Formats: sequence, C-alpha cells, structure tokens
Amino acid sequence: MTRLTDPNHTDPRSRRDFLVALGGLVGLAGIAGASTGLTAQPGRPSRAQSAIGLQPSSTSLTAAPRAITIYKDPNCGCCKLWVAHMQKAGFVATVHDTADMATVKSSMGVPDALQSCHTARIASYTIEGHVPADVIVKLLEERPEGRGLAVPGMPMGSPGMEGGRAERYAVLLFDKTGKSRVYASR
Repeated sequence: MTRLTDPNHTDPRSRRDFLVALGGLVGLAGIAGASTGLTAQPGRPSRAQSAIGLQPSSTSLTAAPRAITIYKDPNCGCCKLWVAHMQKAGFVATVHDTADMATVKSSMGVPDALQSCHTARIASYTIEGHVPADVIVKLLEERPEGRGLAVPGMPMGSPGMEGGRAERYAVLLFDKTGKSRVYASR
C-alpha cells in the first residue's frame, strides 16, 4: 500500500509515492464526477487537475465507445454511408457483409413492414435501416422496452441517404410482437 507523506520530504521515493497516490485520487475523482455529471469540459482540466498541474488525456473526458455490429449487403452504397455516419458519431462498428439479409432480419425479429437495407445490433436492441446515431444514443440512455428501432424504407435525408430533397420520416420503436410506435421524428 502506498503511504501518503509530506511532498516536501527529501526522500525521492516518498515524493514519488505521494504523487502516484494523489494522481490515483484525482483519477477516482474524475470517475466519480463522470457518474454525477461533474466532469471537466473536453480538453480542459478539472479544478482538481488544475490545482496539481495535471492535464486530462483526450479519452479521459469522453464517453466510452459504443460497440455496434452491422450486417449489410457488400454492394450497398447507402449502407456504407450509414456505417460512416455511425463511426463519425463515435460508435465502434463491426461490419459483416452478407448477401443473405433476409435471414439476418428474420433472426433479429425485424417485422416485414419495417425492413430496410441494413440491420444492426447494439446492447440488446436491433437497429433496422437508416436510424440516426443520436436517436440510438437516446435509446441507450432511456432503455425503453422493445426489440429495437427501425426507419422503414430508405427515406431521403436520413443518414446514409443524404443528397436530394430531404423527406420527413419517423423512427419507430418496435416490440417482439411487431407492434410499433413513433420514437422520434425527423
């Protein structure tokens, strides 16, 4: 166990032990602050870090990366653009190219009426089609009961379908029986 001693003590090992222990405490304070929302702004040290002259690392103040597994047809351009949209939003994507999307959709319980071109899994949810990244973040924060989210079809203006005239569309939350309700509108 590291003992805390006077940092002005002349023994370099004691000073090092003190600084290591203090750094650990600051790190714990940062973790506690993250759970309470009291973290520093990205790229800026907290008051505790400033007081002892520490600068936060670029990853210490950001949310943990969210892993998402995406299934798509290898020849689909809009699917590739949606993957890029997710990555730009900070998601870590594992992509599986498959020509058998019907089996993927069936195995994940996507109702026929809600299908689109690509299907993904994140946490315990299925994500079908061009669902915006911020709506997926909202889903993960709120954790509503349901199987997942879907943007049926391929509406212009949705992530991966940019260009041309943007359409209004709904992001639907669907359950295991196939019932759905509007979760977000764009």
